[in-house]
Formats: sequence, C-alpha cells, structure tokens
Amino acid sequence: MTVSVPPAPPRLRRFACMMYEGVLLFGVVFLAGYLFDTLTQSRSGLMLRHGRQAFLFLAIGIYFLACWRRGGQTLPMKTWNIRLTDRGGVPLRGPRMLLRYLLLWPLPLITALAIAGLSRATGWASFDLLIVCAPFSIFLWTWIDPQGQFLHDRLLGTALHDLRAAPAS
Repeated sequence: MTVSVPPAPPRLRRFACMMYEGVLLFGVVFLAGYLFDTLTQSRSGLMLRHGRQAFLFLAIGIYFLACWRRGGQTLPMKTWNIRLTDRGGVPLRGPRMLLRYLLLWPLPLITALAIAGLSRATGWASFDLLIVCAPFSIFLWTWIDPQGQFLHDRLLGTALHDLRAAPAS
C-alpha cells in the first residue's frame, strides 16, 4: 500500500503565509520584549542588547515549536492550508522540529551579512534598506529543488505540504 503525499505549496502561498507569520511574530516579539524589559528593568533597546536578542530568539523558537507540535501548523499555515511533516507525511517530533528552527536562520543571516558588507564596501548606507529582503532569501533554493522545498527542509528530510492538493482517501 503506497501513501500519496501532497505536493509542496506554491511559492506565492508560502510567501503569503510568511507575510501573515510576520504580523503574528510582531506580537510575539513585542510581548517577549516587554517581558524582557520588565524582568531586567532595561530602559532602552540597546541595554543588554545581546541578552535581548537571545531572549527573542528563544521566544520565537518556542512559538514555532509549540505550533508545529500541534498538528504541524502555525495559524498562518492553517489559513493557507500548509502543513509541516516529514517527507512521508508523518508529523514531526522534538529534535527535528528544533533542528528545523535552527536551520531556518543561517541563509537569512548570511544574506543580511552580505547586505551589510555591500553597504560598507560601497559606502552607500542606503544599501542597508535591503535588509528587509534577507528573510526571503530562503526562497532561492526552491527554484533549484526538484520538489520546490526549502533548503532546510531538504537537509532535514522534512517538507511543507499543500493540503488543498491532498488526495482523497
């Protein structure tokens, strides 16, 4: 008996999902930042900067891991009918979800570093505005990948599935 696995969602739906996710993450980051400031009595975003960044990284990670643990979907993923599973369609568990979260970061961070380097090398500070493009660098691999998956999903054996294209059982 073979199990048919839905294909990857189209890039446009993943992009829309990512935009919606950004709106929700604004709230997560705001609340986590407020909690950090309350606990540390910091009065400026530059106080305890590295500690704040680590705290926000953990808060965002907890958000994603908690959502993925319950059905492999965040609210935006539910809205856009996208589910995270392994390549065979089996829901993910603990260590792979954590590793996926960690592997989401290198490509956007390398892109951000390249943008900062370009700005410094040219002397044109306006290049810094391109930093808003860094998160979308994860889409570059989808044009190379045969199934259109992200690089971190390819490396981990995970996949995003289009639930609209799910075969009837």
